[in-house]
Amino acid sequence: MEDTTFFPVTSQSDRIARETGETIRTTPTPPSRWAYNATLLLLGLGLGVFVALPIVDGTQSELHVTGGLAMFVGSVTGLVGTYLALLMVILASRMPALERVLGQGGVIHWHRKLAPWPILLILAHAIFLTLSYAEAAKTGVLSEVGVVVNTFPHLLSATIGLGIMVLIGIISVPQIRRNISRENWWILHLLMYVALAISFAHELALGPSFVKHPLTQIVWIGGWLIAVALIVIFRIGVPIYRTVRHQLRVAEVHRESEGVVSIVLQGKDLDRLQISGGQFFEWRFLTKGMWWQAHPFTVSAMPKPPYMRLTVKALGDFSSSLSEIKVGTAVAIEGPYGSFTVGASKRPQALLIAGGIGVTAVRALLEEIPLKSRPVVVLRANKESELALVEEITELVKHRKGVVHKLIGKREAVNMAAIVKLVPDMKRRDVFICGPEGFVNQVESIVKRNGVPPEAIHHEAYSI
Repeated sequence: MEDTTFFPVTSQSDRIARETGETIRTTPTPPSRWAYNATLLLLGLGLGVFVALPIVDGTQSELHVTGGLAMFVGSVTGLVGTYLALLMVILASRMPALERVLGQGGVIHWHRKLAPWPILLILAHAIFLTLSYAEAAKTGVLSEVGVVVNTFPHLLSATIGLGIMVLIGIISVPQIRRNISRENWWILHLLMYVALAISFAHELALGPSFVKHPLTQIVWIGGWLIAVALIVIFRIGVPIYRTVRHQLRVAEVHRESEGVVSIVLQGKDLDRLQISGGQFFEWRFLTKGMWWQAHPFTVSAMPKPPYMRLTVKALGDFSSSLSEIKVGTAVAIEGPYGSFTVGASKRPQALLIAGGIGVTAVRALLEEIPLKSRPVVVLRANKESELALVEEITELVKHRKGVVHKLIGKREAVNMAAIVKLVPDMKRRDVFICGPEGFVNQVESIVKRNGVPPEAIHHEAYSI
């Protein structure tokens, strides 16, 4: 087999830099503030159109009947909640144009920020409509629940859909979420799509804002068809195309450090794979017991055709089993994703801080940092034996006239504020932070307190 060693000095960026004095960057352009705000404004206007059209077209008439106010509030909360759910599906599509405008961090931020509201608003929709029916029928609320569910078509399925949403909402509470495996979390997300589909179907069939209002139906059905198309294209179609095109297979598996292995893949046309240092893929290993699971792992070195590499720490059943993956196993990919790249840089020099397996993103990102830029790298681990890719990182930093620091020890024994003394000029640098979520939050707080502006702080937090 050909040499699969990922010597840093053989990177395309370094070769061109030595020959021409310039460093190439394949990194995505950071989102512009104007485009970001314009997109948010457009989505806000969409809310106005999707909600105002049904209200103007028919919902106002509900106010003049018994139970009308509760009916009106129920209709509005249902419309707003369903529109926000529509936005979440569009965000989940990972449409490249949207990620370029909002940035991957922006997409994740808005997805998390919106997440509770569709469930809460659709739950409010059900409560207020039940109150309306009870008031109109002059019966108790609990008895009316049974009447509504058993009498109106589609409401039983809608109630089941609502129950699924509420269940997912409860499980999403951080204290519960952290105990759910990634595989089960993925299944729950698929159930959310089912819940949204059956819930929206009952709106079309029974909702006073939709019945006998064809324009409203066209707008809403069109919006959901677009959202579904985006999911099919970018979460199914594009990954299948890239998987077939690049035909990746496991070429080698070797140990890097305690609990950490690197998996070298061999494929075709990897020079056409538009990836930047610091980005990740969703990897699906097509073998028994693994084929149905896709997991995010960062590429730990820029591709060296026909090879590319990912490095994984054993943190769960899936990642632990990768050390035993057989050579020749086919691999499906989705991505690349992520904005933790030098394309986000605002300044000529950088400070890169990695905690644990966050070292993988820093290792790949270093390849695209310009020569003579004097980067400072801080590596954090509980034990020296847990540090991975140190020799490669040291060599990359050496070629860039920089320095590597190690902070080794148990969490309570290592004061991360020591970074301030190690890098006294951090205010003049871009700061890239990668590692577990708690580590990233702690370090981000420290560098902010020491004068690094938010626009110069870039982070990638690893969590399930």
